[in-house]
Amino acid sequence: MKLLIFLLYALAVSAVMARRGFWSPSSPQIKSTGRRIERLLVVGATGGTGRELVNQALERGYEVTAFVRNPAKMQLTHPRLKIMQGDVFDANSVDAAVRGQDAVVSALGHRRIFVPSRVQAEGARNVLRAMEAHGVKRFVCETSLGLGNSVGRMGLLSTFFVLPLILPIYFWDKSRQEQVIAASALEWVIVRPGVLTNGAKRGVYRHGFDVGSYLWSERIGRADVADFMLNQLTDDQYLQTALGVVW
Repeated sequence: MKLLIFLLYALAVSAVMARRGFWSPSSPQIKSTGRRIERLLVVGATGGTGRELVNQALERGYEVTAFVRNPAKMQLTHPRLKIMQGDVFDANSVDAAVRGQDAVVSALGHRRIFVPSRVQAEGARNVLRAMEAHGVKRFVCETSLGLGNSVGRMGLLSTFFVLPLILPIYFWDKSRQEQVIAASALEWVIVRPGVLTNGAKRGVYRHGFDVGSYLWSERIGRADVADFMLNQLTDDQYLQTALGVVW
């Protein structure tokens, strides 16, 4: 009986994430303005994916601004890197960081996964408002498989254990984040990776609207997620859609 109750609870959590997450169309919904991107703001720059975004963006020749709460955690110096202190809850500091940028990439998250938080949803809201105010068009944001029309594609372990027992509060915030982004008229792309790992960039991965598995966990390194996200700055095939990326 307890097992049945738990299974019903796990299915209910998935149903909520399906309903609250974004249900993505399978083709781009707008045309790009074709603006040249040279200056890039990275939000969540001290996280695992965020660090990769900063490093790889610099390698690609971008002028990078890392938006961080604690500059001491950004242990990197580079002639084309600017470190800007701020908080995504503070609209004024977000506005100052977005001003003058050509695009924004976000790997925003937090470590307090068992504590209710609005950091991902409100952070996206403040970033998008600042982008609209300053005419910055391209926004690429990392969320996760397991939301909207990708529910269940993290595999059985995640669907029936990790998500309902460990990450329901965290994913609730992610689901609201996706809805905030989906309501925007900007050139946005939601990137939903599988289970994240560390390690060197492979440069080879699968992406699209039907990647992931309902049975087993499919993984991808943060370095490859960053690579794919940066590709979306100049690739228009996924504008205003949410898609998965896995090895």
